[in-house]
Amino acid sequence: MILPRLALAALFAVPLAGGAALASEAMRFKSVSVELPQSDRTFPGGHEAEAINNNCLACHSAGMVLTQPKRSRTEWSATVNKMIHIYKAPIDDTDVPAIVDYLASMRPQP
Repeated sequence: MILPRLALAALFAVPLAGGAALASEAMRFKSVSVELPQSDRTFPGGHEAEAINNNCLACHSAGMVLTQPKRSRTEWSATVNKMIHIYKAPIDDTDVPAIVDYLASMRPQP
């Protein structure tokens, strides 16, 4: 039984020794600048687009959304709920039906 214990000890010793070598190196941080595209474009449609303009433009450009393929109301509802529950988008529950209606009725643009 000595051989398995030595093998087990060797398994634990190798990562620790490798980690010690990495810890002695200084971490270097570097500033990075990222320029995101800007757009003043909003969703067309006047009053019908109010909920989507007020909620979705904080994270998405209108152009990105308007070029999505046609989806069913069920698919758009799942997407909006994913934005709320997974990505924590601060969308009021009362705005969800209007957003889903808008998305389900839009025609994809090139």
